Amino acid sequence: MTVFDVVIILIAVVLAGFSLTPKARNNAWWQATVTPLASIIGSGFLVAAPLLAAVAGSLAVVAMLIIVVLAFAIGHVIRFNIRNSEKLEVTPNGSPNLLFAAKISNVSLSIAYVISVAFYIRLLASFALSMTPFADDPTEGILATVILAAIGLVGWGKGLKGLELVETVSVSIKLSIIVALLFALFAYNLNNGVWSADLPKSDIDIITRLRMLGGMLLVVQGFETSRYLGGSYPAEMRARTMLWAQVSSAVIYVLFVALVVPVLIHLPSGTADDTAIIAVSGHVAWVLPFLLIFAALMSQLSAGIADTVGAGGLVVEETGNGVPERLAYPVLIAFSIALIWIFDIFEVISIASRTFAFYYMMQTVIAIIVTRRLLTGRQRAVQIVWFGLLAVILALIVLFAIPAE
Repeated sequence: MTVFDVVIILIAVVLAGFSLTPKARNNAWWQATVTPLASIIGSGFLVAAPLLAAVAGSLAVVAMLIIVVLAFAIGHVIRFNIRNSEKLEVTPNGSPNLLFAAKISNVSLSIAYVISVAFYIRLLASFALSMTPFADDPTEGILATVILAAIGLVGWGKGLKGLELVETVSVSIKLSIIVALLFALFAYNLNNGVWSADLPKSDIDIITRLRMLGGMLLVVQGFETSRYLGGSYPAEMRARTMLWAQVSSAVIYVLFVALVVPVLIHLPSGTADDTAIIAVSGHVAWVLPFLLIFAALMSQLSAGIADTVGAGGLVVEETGNGVPERLAYPVLIAFSIALIWIFDIFEVISIASRTFAFYYMMQTVIAIIVTRRLLTGRQRAVQIVWFGLLAVILALIVLFAIPAE
């Protein structure tokens, strides 16, 4: 172990220690930010770079920016609905079109959450076993099943607060390791004087590349969880903390992809498996593969819990409290367990991306309905055109997105 490795570890430990102090953990603003931030970053920040390199080659950063910009556009829609649609949806004599669109939207999101939880925990198992003899065999599925079952049991036994505690701790540790990772990559590139790399280009056409990028929407999904925390936080706080979560995660994603591109030159041609980044990180520092595995475990665990929380809240809301929150968690987890034994992980990414795109499309429909009701004049026209254009883009993702392999 070198001095560089020790510095990386110290950065991660100091930041984790600070973020786990009672003052930080009990801060209401931080608590409201944790769930969306956990889900966004846990959506596969370690998987994103190898996949983008396979799809876009040396333009991986540009591809990441495209995905981030699309996420911000969708985030604007969700924040608009948090501030304007929620109060209309609970009105007894509300618009039938609005209530119907909200119902379809919530059902689709519940399905998307079940799929994404399966992806997160399956990826967690892959990283956990990546440096063992059990990598790439059925043991990964067994471990994922055990972890999912444990989440279901915690949710059933302790409810929302029990899951949020696990989520907060894992997010704090994960973010500390990510900052240490970014420092290590920056120092490595600075020392080598290399900030870009001529990554191998695939021979796929531009349309196929765009379809693959659409299939990676899951990578930045998660900000919408703020919309379903209304029982704990007021609307304005949820809208603002969701924006903060998006800004923070966007900076992390873009910086990570930009800094890791020179390292991806060590990635074998055509390789884009779910743990590829672990192998190439060893070229930066000896300790990084081990820290990244730990970060991946915390990342996928926090994201899986965040979406489990979101799905549970949706079930309670859609059943009018007919299904208790604690009972919803194990039922949803059971469906996620089934999915990890049916689909390949890259298929899960694409399926979840398309399902989330459908949910986001329905949110734009809701935003259009609310805009027509609340706004007038030029502002109304501009919003409707903007929301309509975004709905078309999302519809294309639903119909044509494919796995990035």
